[in-house]
Amino acid sequence: MRYEPHEYQEYATNFILSHPIAAILLEMGLGKSVITLTAIFDLTLDSFLIRKVLVIAPLRVARDTWPAEIEKWDHLNGLTYSVAIGSEAQRKAALLQRAQVYLINRENVDWLINDSGIPFDYDMVVIDELSSFKSHTSKRFRALRKVRPNVKRIVGLTGTPSSNGLMDLWAEIGILDMGQRLGRYISHFRNAYFVPDKRNQQIIFTYKPKPGAEEAIYRLISDITISMKNTDYLKLPDLVINEIPVLLSEDERQQYEIMRSEMVLSIKGKEIDAVNAAALSNKLLQMANGAVYDGNGGVIRIHDRKLDALEDIIEAANGKPVLIAYWYKHDLERIMERFPAIQLDNAESIKRWNDGEIPVAVIHPVSAGHGLNLQAGGSCLVWFGLTWSLELYQQTNARLWRQGQKDTVIIHHIVAKETIDEQVMKALKRKDKTQTALIEAVKANLKEAVI
Repeated sequence: MRYEPHEYQEYATNFILSHPIAAILLEMGLGKSVITLTAIFDLTLDSFLIRKVLVIAPLRVARDTWPAEIEKWDHLNGLTYSVAIGSEAQRKAALLQRAQVYLINRENVDWLINDSGIPFDYDMVVIDELSSFKSHTSKRFRALRKVRPNVKRIVGLTGTPSSNGLMDLWAEIGILDMGQRLGRYISHFRNAYFVPDKRNQQIIFTYKPKPGAEEAIYRLISDITISMKNTDYLKLPDLVINEIPVLLSEDERQQYEIMRSEMVLSIKGKEIDAVNAAALSNKLLQMANGAVYDGNGGVIRIHDRKLDALEDIIEAANGKPVLIAYWYKHDLERIMERFPAIQLDNAESIKRWNDGEIPVAVIHPVSAGHGLNLQAGGSCLVWFGLTWSLELYQQTNARLWRQGQKDTVIIHHIVAKETIDEQVMKALKRKDKTQTALIEAVKANLKEAVI
């Protein structure tokens, strides 16, 4: 396919070429991969400034999206790549092939650097989804930081650089510039720009930015960063957000209320414990969806309200493809029992979806969240179960609501009334950060239960 870049794409490519350290904060659908690959082609095959490029990405993005992009565009003809995923033997074989671009999933970064036995001789690194390096204590962060001084050029790509707050930026920017802008130590960064928020005597649980901290941090990183919103640069298709309420029966509501108020519920002779806010939220979301895990990993079915609503949606679609986002494994099992759905979990199924061969597909937000192009296969997304993660929610929606989508995108949310579902929807609408919204919602539930 002939590549005719938008003006912003040319600008972003030139930014990468002119900045050895580049943080490219492009929102969903702006074409981060082709922008970066265009720069890589120039650096490796035109100017010969770079010999080997390592691209670190989520598993499916490394396996499917980047190879598809390289093969898709005419101007990238001649750029060779090798995908280092699979067994250890397969990864080693791929890394030993001759290529300009080597693709690896982020889970294997530590293995590559510390255990593979293969010299780390990449002179350029691209981190697709820089937010996956937000934890400075993770093995992948520590491993990459160890070899970072040997890398001549580094690019960080993401649409959500601080999905859980400004504190994330210390590690994300630090892995790029080795601490030049935000400091070498997280403690110094925290003391300079944050104050304790939620605490229990000497134990500090969360921090909040000092007045003016956000502007100061962004000013410090502005020389290596470009940020663009999709709504500023793209003509996106129309988007319809829809909520479909379902009502629980009196017995089902009673079971839910007992769990909410007592945090322990006995259903059908089996006990379920929720020992903290996160666990309680997890249990309540499961119950709202219609089933819940017991203490032994078994599944207790409670209701089929959401399955009934999903049946109505699929019937109303009248043959048009429907993509269903699920959260829990028992949700997937019940959906697959009820409908002739296909799970989008490999390159073949994704291709079949985009070719219009799958009328009903299911996908998990964690695996679908970043990089997959699904807009060719349909324009209807149903959230069977909701998630607190604003980042995963937005990224999953953007699999359909993106450049190249020809139809109005309709996103349905099946919401169990008078359950925690309603609070999750409110948090997503407000674009609240994940952990804060979750804890506050569970606290509210517990207060209401006590009252």
